[in-house]
Amino acid sequence: MTKKEQFQKVAEDVLKAIGGKDNVSHVTHCMTRLRFNLKDESLPDEEEVKKIQGVIGVMKTGGQFQVIIGQTVDKVYQSLVEVGGFENNAKNNNVELAKKKITLKSIGSGILDGLAGSLTPLIPLLLAASMFKFLIALLGPSMLGLISDQSDIYILLDFVGDAGFYFFPIAVAYTAAKKFGATPVLAIFLGGILLHPTLMSMATEGNEFSVFGIPTSVQSYSSTVLPSIMSVWVMSYVERFFNRHLPSILKTIFAPSLTIIVMLPISLTVLGPAGSFLGHYFSEGILGLSDVGGFLAIAIIGAIWQFLVLSGMHLVMISMLILVFTNSGQEALVSPGATAASFAVAGMAIGAALRIRNKEQRGLSFGYVVANLVGGVTEPAMYGVGIRYKRPLLGMIAGGFAGGFYAGLFGVTAYAMIPVANFLNILGYVGGSTANLVHAVISVLISIVVAAVVTYFFGFKKDDPLIQKQQ
Repeated sequence: MTKKEQFQKVAEDVLKAIGGKDNVSHVTHCMTRLRFNLKDESLPDEEEVKKIQGVIGVMKTGGQFQVIIGQTVDKVYQSLVEVGGFENNAKNNNVELAKKKITLKSIGSGILDGLAGSLTPLIPLLLAASMFKFLIALLGPSMLGLISDQSDIYILLDFVGDAGFYFFPIAVAYTAAKKFGATPVLAIFLGGILLHPTLMSMATEGNEFSVFGIPTSVQSYSSTVLPSIMSVWVMSYVERFFNRHLPSILKTIFAPSLTIIVMLPISLTVLGPAGSFLGHYFSEGILGLSDVGGFLAIAIIGAIWQFLVLSGMHLVMISMLILVFTNSGQEALVSPGATAASFAVAGMAIGAALRIRNKEQRGLSFGYVVANLVGGVTEPAMYGVGIRYKRPLLGMIAGGFAGGFYAGLFGVTAYAMIPVANFLNILGYVGGSTANLVHAVISVLISIVVAAVVTYFFGFKKDDPLIQKQQ
């Protein structure tokens, strides 16, 4: 069986186990998981899904049914789209969600789902932009001094890296349109309006301005997130209204124009300024938490991060990271804690591998270490060691706490968003002082060593057959 056939079989089996394609209102994926919005959440057979070869685990959170695949999730997703015919699925997403009973829980889940669906597809963009920023920090005068800040290569790397963040409102408008069922090119147009040089100039000079006679607070929307997401969400309903009520002969010509005309005062006078305000003060609040909670707050994040990942609540943190990075270009609370936690998972797997005597399980544990440190995927170790044997989780918690404690104590700060759990994650701490990078490396090593030691000595009961010598 070829790789493509294997991916297709996984997709077919998963689709069958969750109630078929007719039970799916929307599907997307992140770094390791397939994320389903289902019409009937009682239909999926979780145990059946877990038995599928190629599936690591299952989670239900944030209004989604999540199937954990691992590094090959994009390949399985492509097969899933082909098998289920989900290309146009997003267009019906808001309709399906609207049919669900509105409660505080459903509203919260909807907000989380909307943020996650709009932001997680942008991780490749953030990775690429952050890598260019990392290169100028590493090669430039602040560290190695291999290139001058007046050289063409420095200027090139600088404006390419900046472009990823400056034009973020346009990129997030596109992904939000895919999530909320709006027309992507109209969303891009709306995002471009927010970044037009005339508007940016008025914001810089503090000029007064009105939209159709409605006074507005002119803002600079470069590197923002919420204004685009909020605007495109509302636009999806406005566009749907015109498409539904205009005669077919007029709809093609007038629906797009009328949609933008209606959105101009809504976006420029209400949602844009509100989103910019919320994003700014939300970012400031998150950055301020490290001053209030200090190193203890980072240590706690390091200890519980993987449980947030298991529950899907880490997407709230990832969304916060994106908001903070696009607003300030650095972050010193969530990133150090999450980094410590991710490497603590590798430490847990190392401790388990050294302690386990069963050759097969020992080999699997070493494989999980490679998957973590090289592949950047923590789920295999979490499910294969932590969830399976339970007690090794003590090592992971201890390692994450210790590494986070050290990072917080020395004020470790991330200057590039590299949301992967492998060794490349450490590059995110290049950009400040050399001491910052050194302390980040030490934090990672502490996480690994503490997690491995605690797992080795306390991760298994003394009479556990796994740690008995094989006959």
